Amino acid sequence: MTSQHDHATSGERSTGPGRPVALITGVGRTVGIGAGIATQLAASGWDIAFTYLTAYDERMSWGVEAGAASAIEESLTSHGAAVAAIEADLADTSAAEFIFDASERRLGNVTALVMSHAESVDSGLLDTTIESFDRHFAVNARASWLLIREYGLRFRGAPGAGRIISLTSDHTVGNLPYGASKGALDRITLAAARELAHLGVTANAINPGPTDTGWMTDDLRQAVLGQTPLGRLGTPQDTASLVTFLCSPQGGWINGQLLMSNGGHS
Repeated sequence: MTSQHDHATSGERSTGPGRPVALITGVGRTVGIGAGIATQLAASGWDIAFTYLTAYDERMSWGVEAGAASAIEESLTSHGAAVAAIEADLADTSAAEFIFDASERRLGNVTALVMSHAESVDSGLLDTTIESFDRHFAVNARASWLLIREYGLRFRGAPGAGRIISLTSDHTVGNLPYGASKGALDRITLAAARELAHLGVTANAINPGPTDTGWMTDDLRQAVLGQTPLGRLGTPQDTASLVTFLCSPQGGWINGQLLMSNGGHS
């Protein structure tokens, strides 16, 4: 797969035995939700494999953050984590197998799969192109299914240890392909809670609500604040705290849920 590569700061495992592995997708920017999740899990005792795609950031309004993958790796290793950074285009149907191969080669079997990746380009019913629609579903729905499938085929953890977590959204108006594909993601994730029950794996979807990681305009930011009872926007740390809890033994009884963690935004 010439468009994909992986590397790790430590090469072989450099941490002590017993440290579980979390595979986190969509960790392309230091200010993003994915990076926040990765950092908190690393601080909580997890080794981290993460994916990113420079080409996606290049075509988005925020642009490429130079050196982001290296900066994220450095942050994670400062918490004692062994790290594997994997660049992969999730629209590629072979990406899930490639990602798991790279992660396992560097860090070992994956205990937690956290999917924070997304194709997210605004368009409505009348102006969405077929190409955009198909890519949203390829990345947000199909790739998530393929990642979950790969996880289910490879999981070797003890019953009750495994975790699948996806980040979803309820945005639909003016955002047809994103919202519709996230709706499909919800169903795929919730199906895993039942179909992977024999592995003792939990599967939950989190709706983090409006989280400003640099993509909001001033007008949108003010509008969202007016619709949120707590009077602030979500932060990557808000989502990271919930993901860390779900990945802990204390979160093991929560399963098959669509969790609204959005400050009451409506």
